[in-house]
Amino acid sequence: MIGILAGLAYANAIEWAFHKYVLHEIGRKKSNFWSFHWSEHHKNCRKHDMHDPAYQSSLLEWNAQSKEVAALALGVAIHLPLLPVAPLFTLTIGYSAVDYYFKHKKSHIDPEWSKTYLPWHYDHHMGPDQDANWGVTHPWFDYVFGTRKEYLGTEEEKRKIERLNAKLAT
Repeated sequence: MIGILAGLAYANAIEWAFHKYVLHEIGRKKSNFWSFHWSEHHKNCRKHDMHDPAYQSSLLEWNAQSKEVAALALGVAIHLPLLPVAPLFTLTIGYSAVDYYFKHKKSHIDPEWSKTYLPWHYDHHMGPDQDANWGVTHPWFDYVFGTRKEYLGTEEEKRKIERLNAKLAT
């Protein structure tokens, strides 16, 4: 049982740190492999109000979605040698990778679902500070490190929607 809890906490910590330090810090350099996250994924989300069309394409295309799957598979593979000594921990890492992929994909295919079930991830993409809210599946480490910034349902979001509606009306 402790292996499952440790695996969930560890996976969420890795998710938070990888998102912050690899995808955003290293990934901002255009020549870097990880730049797809910022230059493709975040661009699509801002342009399409959280929707990312890459998640409706085939995994056989080399795009942000397939690169994400490759990174998740590599992350799980790196932990497989622990299976004989920490089976529940290792299996939880595998479960967490699959959980991450399906939740992340669903949040970018169905933004309304994201607003309901992953509002912190919606806040990450649509809020004014895209360098916050690093957790995707859970905001646990955003609370631990003080990087959780709420946007959905705030006055700031309401003003943004009003500005957009006014712009569309003209």
